[in-house]
Amino acid sequence: MTITATEFKLNLGKYLALAETEDIFISRNGRVTVKLVNNNQDRVEAMESLFGCIPADITQEEAREERLRGI
Repeated sequence: MTITATEFKLNLGKYLALAETEDIFISRNGRVTVKLVNNNQDRVEAMESLFGCIPADITQEEAREERLRGI
C-alpha cells in the first residue's frame, strides 16, 4: 500500500496497525521515501518455511540427534 506522508501523519495509529500485516510505502512529493514494515516479519516467514520439515512422529530428542549426526 502506498500513501502520502500527510495521510500517514493524520492516521498514524491506523497505518502502524496495518504495518503488522503488510508493507506500507510512504511517499513525499510523488516519490516513495519510506517503507514501513513489521519488525518480526522475517522471523515469521522463516518459521512458516520450516513448518512440516520435521515429521510429526519424531520426538524432539530424535530430531536433535539426527541433526547432530548430520543425517
